[in-house]
Amino acid sequence: MCDKCSESLHHQSLHQDIAPSRRSAMLFGAAAFGMAFAGGAFANRALAKEAKQPPKPQNVLAPDAALKRLMTGNARYVEGVSRRHDFKHEREALAGGQNPFAAVLSCADSRIAPEYAFDSGRGDLFVCRVAGNFAGTETIASMEYAVAVLNAPLILVLGHDSCGAVDATLKAIKDNTSPPGHIPSLVDAIAPAAKAAMQQGGGDVLDKAIRQNVIDNVAKLKSAAPILNAAVEQGKIKVVGGIYRLTTGTVDLIQG
Repeated sequence: MCDKCSESLHHQSLHQDIAPSRRSAMLFGAAAFGMAFAGGAFANRALAKEAKQPPKPQNVLAPDAALKRLMTGNARYVEGVSRRHDFKHEREALAGGQNPFAAVLSCADSRIAPEYAFDSGRGDLFVCRVAGNFAGTETIASMEYAVAVLNAPLILVLGHDSCGAVDATLKAIKDNTSPPGHIPSLVDAIAPAAKAAMQQGGGDVLDKAIRQNVIDNVAKLKSAAPILNAAVEQGKIKVVGGIYRLTTGTVDLIQG
């Protein structure tokens, strides 16, 4: 074989060896890109699906609609026609998260149970309870969590008639005495409303103090910076007050 033929065959063989390698690399690169793109698209779809599918879609409400649903539930409770709630399937649905349609700051009184009073299911209400239903630092932080993280569109401050914490505060102020233990911390928190009611005069001072305490704490939550006040200003949440009536179970909303 001549040198020219031998050289030609060598170049042809070399070209045949290189070409498949380049083609393989290009095909592999395209496949890898396609897999990455598909994986990214799948991840994006999964994230979008997760974002659009809260545990209880029926709880995604505007503030006014949330308040209406709350009061409709209270009407059922008052009439004694509460719904039967499927706690088993609610537990399963809520195992991975929560999206309550309302947050409630309620008194710790054993006769007050917001979940019953509003005929609500598991995962519907985010409830904080303390004697005298006042908004301390921890309660404000909890409400911020409910609004900023859980997207609750409504906060209700729920007082009740014949409130022992408010009554004890009135007596402590009148008699100039201090209750034992840590109870004075409750008195200090409720004292501004109690003093305002005492100054008004006329009528039932306890009822006035209970009402004023709810009004004061609604105002406190509305103005709590930087989270709650911004949400109120942007129309993302509504903060309202109410009084639970022990004899009937009715919740009377406080206007103003």
